[in-house]
Amino acid sequence: MTSLAIPALHSVGTKITSTTITKPWQRACQCACVSGSHGAELQVLAAEAEQAAVSEAPRFRWDAFGSELSESQERAVRGLSPKLSNRCKALMTRVVCLSPGDQNLGPLLAYWVKAMKPKRADWLLVLKELKETESPLLTEVLEYALLENSFEANVRDYTKLIHIYGKQKLLQKAEDTFHAMKGRGFACDQVMLTAMMDMYSKAGDLTRAKEIFGEIILLGLPLDKRAYGSMIMAYIRADMLDKAEELIKEMEDQQIFAGKEVYKALLRAFSYKGDSDGAQRIFDAIQFAGIVPDTKLCALLVNAYCLSNRMAEAVCVIRNMRSAGVTPCDKCIALVLGAYEKVDMLETALGFLTELEENGIAIGQEPSQLLAVWFRRLGVVHEVEQVLKESSQKT
Repeated sequence: MTSLAIPALHSVGTKITSTTITKPWQRACQCACVSGSHGAELQVLAAEAEQAAVSEAPRFRWDAFGSELSESQERAVRGLSPKLSNRCKALMTRVVCLSPGDQNLGPLLAYWVKAMKPKRADWLLVLKELKETESPLLTEVLEYALLENSFEANVRDYTKLIHIYGKQKLLQKAEDTFHAMKGRGFACDQVMLTAMMDMYSKAGDLTRAKEIFGEIILLGLPLDKRAYGSMIMAYIRADMLDKAEELIKEMEDQQIFAGKEVYKALLRAFSYKGDSDGAQRIFDAIQFAGIVPDTKLCALLVNAYCLSNRMAEAVCVIRNMRSAGVTPCDKCIALVLGAYEKVDMLETALGFLTELEENGIAIGQEPSQLLAVWFRRLGVVHEVEQVLKESSQKT
């Protein structure tokens, strides 16, 4: 019975060189064409020799894998899930000893398949363990598994691999996997195409993202929030905010709403451009989608109004935050003070701060530093300190 106690891979048995494997009987076969019955006998001997050469090919000993483990490898072995079945644990204790690109991985997996006869459930347990331990070998094992009959690969398995490649920005490998999947007769579904579109979107390839989006529509597949979200992000990355907003409205008409991060990305894009009208429209769309604005979303809207010099609206946003029970963050206050400083409206700025303090909102470090720099530039630091000191004494 094969031992599983010692985790490495050594080649044993007779060493077969290229000279001995390459049909040593070839010359005899050529003579057989002349000698009749003697030729038939040589052909039989040739077949036997070929079979012997194949049977004497190098084999790998499972029980000789990993004679010595490093401390990190021992920790990795001890950290394996106790819920793993014996056959899965037998493989994992050896896989953790390998590094990415190790040529022993293929033979190791081949031996495991031959010896253990794994089912799809076993493969899935191994892949899950590799994912949870953040193993760099996850991709290589999944690549191997897709070609194994015992894995019983389906479209979702290919989708997972493409998703991994997309995260690593390995577009060519993802495309090769996509074509390999279609070559095996698997039909593309909406989830697979969305994964491809999301990959192109993150890579900044708007043209390919639009092609996939159009293909989903042509195939009559449903467009969900993920598909729309990936396309919207592609438009945002291409600075085509009007197209992104059109898709937001198209989704609303179908009662489909994007994720919070998609709305936030579009709001941020309008905010940094100083387009306060666009930012306000997206802010309204966020609330229409049932998302409660937090301080970060409000800060983006305040920033848009400040950049477009619409100070009254910026202050109004902060007042609305208070009314909704959302405490204005230091960033919001600092944005308003910075905008007031640009137009030298010190008195209005002080009135704004006074209003905040009267409503129990403390002024944090960022706006305080900004105010101190402003006072220092005006040369009124001493006067302000004196006023603050007298106010403190009265209190």
